[in-house]
Order: sequence, then structure tokens, then C-alpha cells
Amino acid sequence: MRTEKERTEEPPPAARAAGGAGTRISVLLSRGSTLGELVEAELDEPRDDEVVVRVEAVGVCHTDLLARKRLGNRSAVLGHEGCGTVERLGPRAEGLVAGDRVVVSFASCGECAPCRSGFPGYCARSAALNGSGRRRDGSPTLRVGGEPVFGSFFGQSSFATSVLAGARSCVPVGDLSPAVAAPLGCGFLTGAGAVLNVLRPRPLDRLLVVGAGGVGAAAALTALSEGVEVVVAEPVEARRTLLASHGATAVASLDEPIPPVTHALDTTGRPEATARALSLLRPRGALALVGLGPAEIPLDVRSLTMRGLRLYGCVEGDAEPALLIPELIRRHRAGLLPLDRLVTTYALGDIEQAVADQRAGLTLKAVLLPGD
Repeated sequence: MRTEKERTEEPPPAARAAGGAGTRISVLLSRGSTLGELVEAELDEPRDDEVVVRVEAVGVCHTDLLARKRLGNRSAVLGHEGCGTVERLGPRAEGLVAGDRVVVSFASCGECAPCRSGFPGYCARSAALNGSGRRRDGSPTLRVGGEPVFGSFFGQSSFATSVLAGARSCVPVGDLSPAVAAPLGCGFLTGAGAVLNVLRPRPLDRLLVVGAGGVGAAAALTALSEGVEVVVAEPVEARRTLLASHGATAVASLDEPIPPVTHALDTTGRPEATARALSLLRPRGALALVGLGPAEIPLDVRSLTMRGLRLYGCVEGDAEPALLIPELIRRHRAGLLPLDRLVTTYALGDIEQAVADQRAGLTLKAVLLPGD
């Protein structure tokens, strides 16, 4: 494995010529408890507004692990934080050209009320586009041994050497390192968006971030770039040390003394974390939830009411990827958002090791490189 600091940036490779009826690619095919076995697959050709992207990097997100558990023994290709180079375009794909390096974010229709109002994370067709395993019309995009498998995860299934995605989901990133760019498709986007779009703390406010994995760490760094005081509650010492080196106050748990805060973000989904974060809020404070925990948790409604607290749900950082991703890249290039410090890279076939390291706290954000 390599940290992003140990890698050099490479220019986007030249586009290749179009293939035939399908493209042979390598994918991490997961079955049962297996996170991924490298096998050969056939990727469908792009239709209408679709594009084929050759994957250069893909982040590993907790959502991939949850999906693997939910799918049971069904064969699937997961991955939803892809970054790579556009190779082929469907006849109605707009805004891209072959050779563009892009981040592939979640899928949305662009037609419903949430999409039109700038909140594609709440797309009316989100479930079908991101979680059905097929295109919107029900057709498959991936076949292994001639048989369709669950694909199009978050509109991409990017644990692969190439993906098929909608042009709408692709955001150009220029010559930004693919390993840094890939998590902008979901994890980093969610954390940063929760701060900038939902909580919106101002300079000198104090933000509590519960959990400093990829989402929480990106949120903390984004808040620091806004001049906000940040307190991070995270049990893994290496993560605390990293964020403390950038100006955050880091504690091992919510049981430690923490001063009252104006804003809080819970990435864990644990009921006790939600309750503790609410108790630490000043009057008129706000808490955003991005972690998926139990469907029901106890809430002190009297305290919420009498203290004027605000509780927000948050999907994909309430972000329009085409707007927020370029802003995060601008901050990164200006030295305000050192996202490269959060990334450790692995070869595509080493996903089991990447997940094990992430769970053990040895890695903050694992990114797989299909070319390694």
C-alpha cells in the first residue's frame, strides 16, 4: 500500500478507439461474504447519454460493505467512488469529450423536482438508478460468463477497470491525482457538503465531528478551511493525530470533557452518539446525521423544543456534485483542504486488505488502483 504523498501525478492517458458490442474488463465480483474476486466481465456499450470511463482509482466506502451484506449470496460488482478517463460516449452524452478525467458520482435523473432544485441526492428515482443493479429501463450493464450480474451500483459499479455511467454523473477534475479525486464522488463530498450546505457554521463557531473516517475527516478539514473551531471525537489515535496536526482538537470519546458546541455532525449512526451530541449543543445549535444506524432512536423532544435545537438528515452532503466538487478541488489546490493526507492506495485486487486496514485504523480512506 502507498500513501498518496508517495505517488506522482500522471496526465490523463489518451482516449482509445471504440470497441464492438461489448468490452472485456476486469471486475471485483463479490459473492456472499467475499468482498471481491478479480474476474473477467463484459461491459455493455454506452447508450444515449452514457459514457465508458476507464477507472484509474476508486474509493472504498462503508456503503459498499453494507450493500454486500444486504445482497446476500447474489453476485455483484460494487464500488461507487470512481475516477478515470472518458473513453467512449453515447450519442446524447453532453459536456464531456474523450480524454476527460472525471469523478463519477451518484446517479440522478435530472428531471424530478429535487434534481431541478439542486438536490439530486433526493432524486425521486434514486433507488432505481443507484440500487437496482440495472439501468433505469431494467437492462443489465455487466455480464460475467455471459450471465447478467448486479451492476450499475450508484450508477457505476467502479470496482472494475472500466465503468458505464451517465454523463450527468461525471464531473471533470483536470489533472488532479485520481486517488485524491475518487472519494470526492461520495465520501468526501458527503462530509464537506454536510458542513458547507447543511450546517453552515461561521468562522469562530465550534463544530463537533463524531467519527473521523473518510466522511468525518473531510468534514473536519472543510470546517477548518472555513475558520471554524473543530472538535473531533474518534477512538483511533492515528486519525486524532492527523486532524490535530491540521488544527482540530481531538478526543478519544464523547465521554471526555467537551466544551459546548454550536454545530455537530454524527457520522456513526449510533443512538448514544446522537444523544450525546445533542446534549453538547448550545441553544439554537444544529446536528446533522449522515451515519446509517437504527431506524428509530430515542429523542428528548422537550429539550429539542425548549433549546431551539435543529436536527437535520443529510444525503450526499445535500450537494450538486457538478458545483461542490470543483469548489473542493479549488480549496485543495490552494492548500486549504489537504485531502491527500487522508488517502492510502492499494491495488484493485487487494480490497480485503484495504478493508481490514481501514477497520483496524491503519488506513483512513482506502483507494484502489486498477492499474497497480
